[in-house]
Amino acid sequence: MAFLIGTPQISGKNPVFCVILGNTVISTIPGISGAGPTPEQTLLTPNLDAELVTTGRITSQSVKPNTPTGCPTPASITRAMIELTGVSPLFINAGLKYSLTVPYMDAFGQVGNDPRVGAAVPLAKKLFSRGKEIGKLLSESGDLLILGECVPGGTTSALCVLRALGYPATVSSSFVNNPVDQKEAICNQVLHGIPSNAMGDPLEIIKYAGDPMIPVAAGIAHTYTGTLVLAGGTQMLAVCGLIKAMNRPVPAVVTTVFVRDDRTANVQELAAMIGVPMYYVNPGFDALGHSGLARYCKGEVKEGTGAGGAMFMASVMGFTPEQIQQKIFEIVQVYS
Repeated sequence: MAFLIGTPQISGKNPVFCVILGNTVISTIPGISGAGPTPEQTLLTPNLDAELVTTGRITSQSVKPNTPTGCPTPASITRAMIELTGVSPLFINAGLKYSLTVPYMDAFGQVGNDPRVGAAVPLAKKLFSRGKEIGKLLSESGDLLILGECVPGGTTSALCVLRALGYPATVSSSFVNNPVDQKEAICNQVLHGIPSNAMGDPLEIIKYAGDPMIPVAAGIAHTYTGTLVLAGGTQMLAVCGLIKAMNRPVPAVVTTVFVRDDRTANVQELAAMIGVPMYYVNPGFDALGHSGLARYCKGEVKEGTGAGGAMFMASVMGFTPEQIQQKIFEIVQVYS
């Protein structure tokens, strides 16, 4: 199978790699997110990922970037691509509980609330406007923007948003065994709580059902003048659903084959419904001789922190699959 599935007519001479960071308290619901050793600690994951991608190590805690089963986190893959390409990462704080320890742009958002008990993103319209301003700034930095996300629990908020927008979505998970029934129960409760007068306004839907990353990403897409590629799975399809509902052209999305092949998620069908051009990266982790990376092929983790987009970026910049694989192997060995 090819390393990059899809044939993008994209130049990678001077790309910008950016990750939107956010929290939603959905991730603290036991059983929903595997992006942390405990539900409460999922709120710290974006901060640790930003440290790793920026500096090459987690600086604020004495931990390794691996899951309890020894699977390297997506941030370690992203870090490998940052080292390989020499592209400096940029982070955007859409709404975090904890202060970042690396340089970043601030959208001045708040942690997403529990959408079952009220408005999830009260500042949705302000965050969209701030995203538009950030998009203008990023337009001056390069003509190709790879825009990723790190929002633990974000597939559940993406499910709520996509369903509220009218799509029969099913979404992926960082767990091998996707907690589908739990996500469905949360989504049903959220949908029943959205005021009927909010359903006609896409940003009102985000206010009641989303997370802080989604309106920021949509705002950036609204004003960015170069080629935009959203890096992520069903969470970025939720962004595209919002963009389409606002009658704007939807950007391409790149993710890993691990998300595509998740039988509990209808990524390809959703992309077709929304009209999203999709690219998939197949990094061949089953053949690299690393047991932790091989777990991706069994359905663990799958994607995150722009990992698929980072590999895509390296590929369009001209790096070979072998160079990309070697660098990933080299980096995860350091963290083993």
